[in-house]
Amino acid sequence: MIVIEKHVAGTFPSLQVLGARIEGVRIVEYDQRLEVLKSEVAADIRSKLTIGTLKDHYLMRKYRDFFWKIGVDPTKTRPASEALIRRILAGKPIPTINSFVDSYNIASAISGIPIAAFDIDAIKGSIMMRFSKVGEKFGGIGMEKEFELKGNEVVLEDEIGLIAVYPYRDADRTKVTTASKNVMLLFCGAPEVDGKYLIACKEECLRKVSVFCGGSVVG
Repeated sequence: MIVIEKHVAGTFPSLQVLGARIEGVRIVEYDQRLEVLKSEVAADIRSKLTIGTLKDHYLMRKYRDFFWKIGVDPTKTRPASEALIRRILAGKPIPTINSFVDSYNIASAISGIPIAAFDIDAIKGSIMMRFSKVGEKFGGIGMEKEFELKGNEVVLEDEIGLIAVYPYRDADRTKVTTASKNVMLLFCGAPEVDGKYLIACKEECLRKVSVFCGGSVVG
């Protein structure tokens, strides 16, 4: 599902990434059941964490350490799960994007694990994880224009080009929309993050997707 280039694998031998392929999903723009669940999840997170204590959370520390090691300042560029949890702790709702994205955002907030998702039909060939190249350009979801990478970031690419800067922003080209039928999910680990956390996140996410989007897990 994903090939980790030898330079990345050699630098971070304990880095794990889990994946899941789901076919035949039915994605809608809005589901009231998800809105209720998002409010419940946000309230539970706010009862357990604060902005002040978040930085000392086991998983947040591991992802922050990973970012520091690759030269990315995690106080300015947040791992996706931390950014989402910080949004919740600031009193803001979990965003409403569509039923699939909302489902995996809930799983990410609950687990603390960043999740990436791609429309399989927009991907060509296999996915490779590698270090970025100096000056390489990336166009992320919601960005008005591409930005240049510094050469130290970890990225994912298919045969066409970059599909993610790992583990905090996915590409606009492969984003999941209401037109998507087949989706690939990646549960993004960091060095020294125990695989049990990724497995728990994957199970939580697939349960949510099954309820709100249907589809069949095929890999």
